[in-house]
Amino acid sequence: MNDPAEILILIGLLFLASLLTDLIGRHTCLPRITLLLVFGMIIGPAGFNFLSPNTGDWFSVITDITLIMIGFLLGGKFTVSSMRRYGKNVLCLSLGVVVTTLVIVFLGLIIIGVNIQMALILAAVATATDPAAVTDVIHETKANGPFAKILSGIVAIDDAWGLITFSLVLTIVQSYGGMAAEVSPIITGLWEIFGALLIGIGLGIPMSYLTGRIKDGEPTLIEAVGIVFLCGGLSLWLEVSYLLASMILGTVVINRGHHHKRPFHAIEGIEWPFLILFFIMAGASIRLDIMSMLGVTGVGYIVFRIIGRLVGTWIGGIMCNADIALRRFAGLALLPQAGVALGMALVASQKFPDLRDNLLSVVITSTVIFEIIGPLCTRFAIVRVGEAKNV
Repeated sequence: MNDPAEILILIGLLFLASLLTDLIGRHTCLPRITLLLVFGMIIGPAGFNFLSPNTGDWFSVITDITLIMIGFLLGGKFTVSSMRRYGKNVLCLSLGVVVTTLVIVFLGLIIIGVNIQMALILAAVATATDPAAVTDVIHETKANGPFAKILSGIVAIDDAWGLITFSLVLTIVQSYGGMAAEVSPIITGLWEIFGALLIGIGLGIPMSYLTGRIKDGEPTLIEAVGIVFLCGGLSLWLEVSYLLASMILGTVVINRGHHHKRPFHAIEGIEWPFLILFFIMAGASIRLDIMSMLGVTGVGYIVFRIIGRLVGTWIGGIMCNADIALRRFAGLALLPQAGVALGMALVASQKFPDLRDNLLSVVITSTVIFEIIGPLCTRFAIVRVGEAKNV
């Protein structure tokens, strides 16, 4: 489906159909993201096959644009005042979740008989979260209390820790497998992080001063979108983490652009249409033949990742003396997992072709499961801590 007329008709129909999922979400406890994924699955190859995400390259562009905007909005949560108030909790909880998930998933898979290479890779993949799903549930429930702010902070840096962990794990697995220890994975991991920092800061400083000058206090939508897209494009071109780069960009702008906060409102105004397409096409990507290969390894991965999330936030909460509600429910709210995990799995499958089929079957299937039940758990956690204003 590369014909412009067909693509435009399809996008229009998907937008209109998404209104039904929004209506259902308003009258049930189901998050919009879960409904959009199910809708995509129904109309995709796994269902009636009305839609195939592999018929054009435009879906990958939609995915990149969506995550770039999400990263920018997440970065806007890191104000100096909020970090002074919540920074300790965010740091302790995020590190607690990443380290504990890594350890529990690895040890759990080893116990059930998974080979050490596969166990290490899956443990590293398990550390990734889905900031898009978590952020949308927070937005949908209109939560704006301490729990929601800390949750936003955790998902904003969670994938950064995950990328660092994954790069180190790849080096370990290569050495263990008898491959010559390479410095390239370490350099690649460092470049992904520090390159993203350079791009985010390099664009963020001039953006924070220049935007909003055309019309005092109200920068145009073009300014905001232009800089954010430029950040994403440069990140992809230089092969660094565009999620981290856009997050750093947002952090710099919110803390240095004291004369306005309009870039964030401008991005929020156009973010949802991209999210709709992103989640519908993600649902359409589901393949039942791959899901049928889940097996004991996949079930173990899912169970141990859930345990790791729950135990990790509890341990992190104890380290920073966090509120009991935060310890109990933050792990549950961090169950969604999507794009970053799939990206990690694809990189690992290229490095270790012998593990490719089993690795991808586990990660793809578990991603589908976590993207369906994860937003439900995030919504449940926000409701239980009493911060949901739209339920």
